[in-house]
Amino acid sequence: MRLLGVLGGMGWSATAEYYRRLNEGVDARLGGLHSARVLVHSLDFQPVDDAENAGDWDEMARLLVEGARSLQAGGAEGIILAANTMHVVADQVAAAVDIPFLHIAEATARRVEASRQRKVGLLATLTTMSGDFYTTPFTQRGIEVLLPEEAERPEVDRIIYEELVHGVIKDTSRRALRSVMQGMAERGAECVVLAGTELGLLLEEDDCPVPLHDTTAIHVDQALDWMLTEG
Repeated sequence: MRLLGVLGGMGWSATAEYYRRLNEGVDARLGGLHSARVLVHSLDFQPVDDAENAGDWDEMARLLVEGARSLQAGGAEGIILAANTMHVVADQVAAAVDIPFLHIAEATARRVEASRQRKVGLLATLTTMSGDFYTTPFTQRGIEVLLPEEAERPEVDRIIYEELVHGVIKDTSRRALRSVMQGMAERGAECVVLAGTELGLLLEEDDCPVPLHDTTAIHVDQALDWMLTEG
């Protein structure tokens, strides 16, 4: 089993979910007492969030590159970044190390393409919804991306950053996101991508009128395939 480096802490609740899913996945695939070989570098989220709020992508990249290089130095044979939004600097992080970088949006776009869905709704932070760093893998495959209505986007962002990042689960927020997803489905979305690694803590298939793609689950599946495939 290859040693996977997990660049996490953004936020910690998503990193904990990654760790749980990676171990459950190894257990399901290998049985016995097998568990996932992972090396976790958990960043302090506040400086990363400060860089995001300032639009200082160079500083964000510096912080994440430092973490990625520490994982490589510790023996990691490949890296995942356990946060969707921070993939805004994924190219810089991937270029700074000499080991594979498993990209969450690429993995998700492949899953949607395999499902033959051509129009997706995207539920994410404001940074992810406002840039093309996340949607490019979809548009390159001819998949149209729909966003929540402009007035709804700040509330989606707030739920992620003020609640889910801290592990806070509220029924009122679940109902709010159900309404957002219903609206995207009514505008033609054939599925909804949960492009916030914490969103799967709040939402399940029954909350959406169309199929859901949980990026955390998809990313973990990609990582497991890589970990358990001989080089």
